Amino acid sequence: MPSTPTKLLIGIYFYPRGGSAHVCRAIARELERSGFEVTVLSGSRSDLGAHALASGFYSGLRLRAVDFTPALLSEDPPRFEGGAGTAPMHGSYEDRPDAEDPILASLDDGAYEIQVDAWTRELRLAGAADADLLYLHHLTPLNEAAARAFPRLPVVGHVHGTELLMLEKIASGPPASWTHAEAWAERIRGWADRCERIVVGSAEGLERASAALDVDPDRFVCVPNGFDSSFAPREVDRRGHWHRQLVERPQGWRPGSGPGSVTYSESDLGSLDGTVLLYTGRFTEVKRLPLLLEAYARARPRFLDRTAIVLLGGYPGEWEGEHPIETIERLGLPDAFLAGWHSHSELPDFFNSADLLVHASVKEQFGQVLVEAMACGLPVIAVDRGGPATIVDDPGTGWLVPPDDVEALAGAMVEAVNDVPGRRLRGERAREEVLGRYTWAQIGSDLAVLAGELSQVPL
Repeated sequence: MPSTPTKLLIGIYFYPRGGSAHVCRAIARELERSGFEVTVLSGSRSDLGAHALASGFYSGLRLRAVDFTPALLSEDPPRFEGGAGTAPMHGSYEDRPDAEDPILASLDDGAYEIQVDAWTRELRLAGAADADLLYLHHLTPLNEAAARAFPRLPVVGHVHGTELLMLEKIASGPPASWTHAEAWAERIRGWADRCERIVVGSAEGLERASAALDVDPDRFVCVPNGFDSSFAPREVDRRGHWHRQLVERPQGWRPGSGPGSVTYSESDLGSLDGTVLLYTGRFTEVKRLPLLLEAYARARPRFLDRTAIVLLGGYPGEWEGEHPIETIERLGLPDAFLAGWHSHSELPDFFNSADLLVHASVKEQFGQVLVEAMACGLPVIAVDRGGPATIVDDPGTGWLVPPDDVEALAGAMVEAVNDVPGRRLRGERAREEVLGRYTWAQIGSDLAVLAGELSQVPL
């Protein structure tokens, strides 16, 4: 008789919006292909359209979705107590004014217990009692729910980096508004300590996570993020693409306004016929978008050809510090564009309509977007720290610059734009590099071995 497949429950506390959701989905699909019986437990938003709805994002996978919308319609979203399939609004590792998801370090013990109770119920309803292994993305109240309700069930934790930022800020002295910072730091370290293994994206990320979480380095496993086969060079009508995305269906947004509040006309697009620099990601402080735009402004007079920069991403309504549109207007940059938030499936067309990925982010645990851009044949300018330093080879596949060095970043942009043959050669090498290291099939195979070993841990 055939053996019963190993039952794996993958949990993610947040609704689909950032890179960790894409990683969660890819890992779930690969482990299912490897013969595991996979169920995903995920937060969801039914009020934001398909891009935030777990049922659409995790389509094709066995799913238990937990909707935050009822909580957001209540008087106190972090303390909402609803029925099955709902939960109080999740907290955040980021402190953004007027955000719907408050910084976790500000939530008191009462709100914390409500969170844990809701996720304990949802773990049960997702089938945790019958699971052989839990795979939990981030370190969140979902970990506490698992520890209380299923203390003998082995757990793999997957640290994506944002939790480390909050821990590091607490260690250096949290803002006064983080009224429960030390309690949350203790909780997060406790959840990490309970994990059988903790997955991180790079060796540098391992060192950083081990220090922040106070966990022995031997408990960590380095597993990079990957890319799927849709990320590849392809022929694209570049001008037609930018016309559709910036003129016909604009998604860029201003603070306090929705997608489409930043618009362009056909006459604005001339520079997109030249060299196109592309950023993609969220508008958080660690991404250093004001610095990126400042570097572009300094480089612009030295470009030999018209050169545009496009910022793709920025989850609607979410930003930290100066909003990019404010930076663009302050610096007077007519060739800088906001393309807004788009689905993951649309990214290959954006990459193939650009010439170079620019990424000024600091303290990056890995750098998923770098790998995906390189798979499309784009060289990368990135910061010589953390995950990007392990992905990009300078001068082989891109350029690496010191963190927060606006002049070095500007210089790399000038060299990349003006040396067209050299830029294209680095792009060709970039694709060859990621094909050998970062396919999801390779990564899924490694994780399948890990999950198989840990599911055999005696209970």
